[in-house]
Amino acid sequence: MVLNGIRLFATDVDGVLTDAGMYYSESGDEWKKFNTRDGMGIKLLQKAGFITAIVTQERTRLVARRAEKLAIPELHQGVMDKLSVIRDMATRHGLSLQHVAYIGDDVNDIKALRAVGFSAAPADSLPQVLNVVDYVCQKKGGEGAVRELVELILLSRSEPKTRKQRR
Repeated sequence: MVLNGIRLFATDVDGVLTDAGMYYSESGDEWKKFNTRDGMGIKLLQKAGFITAIVTQERTRLVARRAEKLAIPELHQGVMDKLSVIRDMATRHGLSLQHVAYIGDDVNDIKALRAVGFSAAPADSLPQVLNVVDYVCQKKGGEGAVRELVELILLSRSEPKTRKQRR
């Protein structure tokens, strides 16, 4: 499947939308750093008519808040079988797995990465993941990898434009 057939974009969180770090305060608060450019990329996909999703093994209020802020309609936390959830999402939206792009970074993403129409991983993903994806981002997780993939997807759908000549 080529990129221009993608209709549903799904992403993992830790190591993809974040730098894989988990920050804890003395009082027990947990923090994650999200990249605003990745967030804008997700908004651009939504504007272009894509279904956006988060599929993560973690279950935190932080991720729910980020999904809410970005108006991501498909938030799936505490997921042990990511492929099953992605397959279910595709079916509910009348799509095949070939219409799904997924970006993940760790061994629990591999089954889903192998099954979707287009798979990607941040540059700093585990070697086992880098070996199975269709595209390895130049950017690391939490540093614009999602935006990089979004730009590729959106570029694949745009018509070639003619350059205006300068006078």
